[in-house]
Amino acid sequence: MEQLLALEMVRVTEAAALASARFMGRGDNTEADRAATEAMRRTMDEIEMSGTIVIGEGERDQAPMLYIGEQVGRRDESDRRAVQEIDIAVDPLEGTNLVAHGQANAITVIAASERGGLVNAPDTYMEKLCVGPVAAGRVDIRLSPTENLQRIASALGRGVSDITVIILDRPRHEELIGEVRSTGARIKLISDGDLSAAISCAVSGTGVHAVMGIGGAPEGVITAAALRCLGGEIQARFRFRNDAERARAERMGHGDEERVYTTEELASGDNVVFAATGVTGGDLLQGVRFFGGGARTHSLSMAYQTKQVRFVDTVHMFDRSRPPSVRL
Repeated sequence: MEQLLALEMVRVTEAAALASARFMGRGDNTEADRAATEAMRRTMDEIEMSGTIVIGEGERDQAPMLYIGEQVGRRDESDRRAVQEIDIAVDPLEGTNLVAHGQANAITVIAASERGGLVNAPDTYMEKLCVGPVAAGRVDIRLSPTENLQRIASALGRGVSDITVIILDRPRHEELIGEVRSTGARIKLISDGDLSAAISCAVSGTGVHAVMGIGGAPEGVITAAALRCLGGEIQARFRFRNDAERARAERMGHGDEERVYTTEELASGDNVVFAATGVTGGDLLQGVRFFGGGARTHSLSMAYQTKQVRFVDTVHMFDRSRPPSVRL
């Protein structure tokens, strides 16, 4: 069942990618996000499941679709067969600005697990430290960036100057960037997309070894699902922007800013699956490529229990009267 669900989730991210890719470079991040969200919702309702959105576009009064608590999936109430009940975390379009400006590394993302297997994180900030499988278990977010970079370098058997760290290019990271630079490590500053970056640090050949800094908490949970499947690690702490966020987090059981959340705590399910599809070309996934009568997508599908990671290359034929020219 986990393998089937993982492939069904790819259908969902592919649909969102195809819809949002039409808006690449058109300067309208709102419409790109709307297209991805609507396509994702529509496709999920074609899948035989009983799904609950635990991380989505926001609260019900903030998001007309894929809001937290929304029910998705196709379930015939007259059919008494058991339908799998799952929790779902979505980012219909990570990198709306990237799509709007035709920049790299925008992806559509979904993670799922059995009920209770994904943390219902408040929509606030989260300090994150992400590493790949080799450095997993060797870092500690409570230590300084310098100490963690030394530990990562030691785990990889190389010097700190050979390590590449991805950090969101934000004023709040000025001190972090300064310290990382002082160690001699290489830095790749990104404007958006720390989720995609975190996945890259756990995939060999991307040239990325760690992700550091503060980003969205909901994205942190989805990152945990991906890194759990890949054998990587995320350590995280909530960082609240105001008293209202702190109060809401306390009601959800996450009010302690000093608590360090591990990969297994953020994505604790036994049947975690993850899928992502490239919208614009990037370090990890190719973007959507349109041709006469169809398009081609590049996706990543992972399942924790079955220990499987698939890169899925799909040709979508919109017009069968115009057969695609498929090149390997």
